[in-house]
Amino acid sequence: MKPDLNASATPALLRFFAHESAGATVLAIAALAALIVSNSVWQPAYEGLVQMPVVFRVGNWLVLAKPLVVWVNDLWMAVFFLLVGLEIKREFTEGELTDRRQAMLPAVAALGGMAAPALIYSLFNLTDAVALQGWAIPAATDIAFAIGIVTLLGNRVPASLKIFLTAVAIIDDLGAIVVIALFYTDHLSPLMLACAAAGIVVLVLLNRAGVVRVDVYLAVGLVVWLCVLKSGVHATLAGVVTALAIPMRVRGGGHFGHSPAQTLEHSLHPWVAFGVLPVFAFTNAGVVLAGVQLATLAEGIPLGIAAGLVLGKAVGVFGSLALMVRLGWAARPAGASWLQCFGVSVLCGIGFTMSLFIGGLAFEGQAPGYELRVKLGVIAGSLLSGLLGAAILVLARRPTRRVNRPA
Repeated sequence: MKPDLNASATPALLRFFAHESAGATVLAIAALAALIVSNSVWQPAYEGLVQMPVVFRVGNWLVLAKPLVVWVNDLWMAVFFLLVGLEIKREFTEGELTDRRQAMLPAVAALGGMAAPALIYSLFNLTDAVALQGWAIPAATDIAFAIGIVTLLGNRVPASLKIFLTAVAIIDDLGAIVVIALFYTDHLSPLMLACAAAGIVVLVLLNRAGVVRVDVYLAVGLVVWLCVLKSGVHATLAGVVTALAIPMRVRGGGHFGHSPAQTLEHSLHPWVAFGVLPVFAFTNAGVVLAGVQLATLAEGIPLGIAAGLVLGKAVGVFGSLALMVRLGWAARPAGASWLQCFGVSVLCGIGFTMSLFIGGLAFEGQAPGYELRVKLGVIAGSLLSGLLGAAILVLARRPTRRVNRPA
C-alpha cells in the first residue's frame, strides 16, 4: 500500500508543501525572467532598476541610502528569515523534530550535506585566498525548489522522504544562519550591538510576560533589524531572533494551531513564496552571458560551487543517511528504497536562493567578476542537481516486500 502524505504529515506541513511547490514555479519564472532580461536590449533598464538608489529618511536624524538590490537583500530577505525562524521553532517544538531520535537522521544528514560541499569547494580554491571566502556558498539547500520538485513527482516520492527532505532543508537553513553570523560579519559597532541586544531582551521579556500580539513583536523586531543593520552583523538575522521570541503556545491551554507563531507562519508563507523569494530571484539572478566561455565555468569558483552542490550534497546527505542506518542509529525513511533516498539527497544540491545570498555576502566589495562566477556556479549546480535528482526519482522503484509462497 502506498504511503499517504495526508496521513503522515501534520496540517502545517501540508500547507507548507502546497506553498513551496507552487512558489517554486513562480521562483523559477522570476529567475528565468532575470536571465532573459539581463541578456536582452533591456539589460540597461534592468541594471538601472536593481541599482536604483532608495533613501529612507526620518527628518535629519536617520538616513539609509542603498541600491534597491541591497534593500531587497537586507530588509526584504529579513522577512524570509523571519519565516525560516518560525519554521525552525515549529519543527523543534511541535513538529517532526520534537523526538530527538527522529530528528537525529535529518540533523546528521544536514550537517554532512553542509560539510562535504564546503570541503569540495575549498579543494578547488585552495590557492586563492579571496575565492576561499565563498566556501559556504554550496552548503545551502533551496527549500522551495527542492520541495517543489518532490511535490510535482507525486507518489514517486514516499511521504517519509518528503518529510525527511523538509527537515534536512530546515536544519540546513539553521546551519546557514549560524555560518552567516560567525563567518560573514565584520566591522562591528559595539554601540549598535548593545542596542540590538537591548531589543532582544525586550523580545524575551514580551514572551515571558505572555504577550500574544504579533504586531508588538514585529515592531520591536524592526528596531532590532535597524540596530543589527548598523552593527555590522547581517540584518536578516534579526528576522530569526524575532521569530524565536514569538510564542508557540498561548497561556491557558492555547493550541498550537491557534498560536501566534503558527498564525504568523501561515500568513507569511504565501507572501514569501509568491513575493519575497521571486523578487529576490529577479534582482539577484540576472547575469550577462555575453562573452562568457566554457572555460569560465571551469574556473575555481564556479566549478567549486557546481561540484559542491551536485557531488558534495549528494555524498554528504546520502553518506550520512546510509551511515546512520548501517550503524543502527536510525531507520531508513519508511517505504523508501536506497535509490529514492539517493535521489532526494541529490535534490538537496539545489542551492539557488541561499547560495546566491551567501555568495553576495562572501564577495561583497569585490570585483564584479566574482559575482558573475558565483551566479554561473549556483545556476549550473542547482540546475544539474534538480534534473539529476528528478530523473533518479522517476527511475527509482520502491522496495517490494518478499512474499513467501507455499512449496
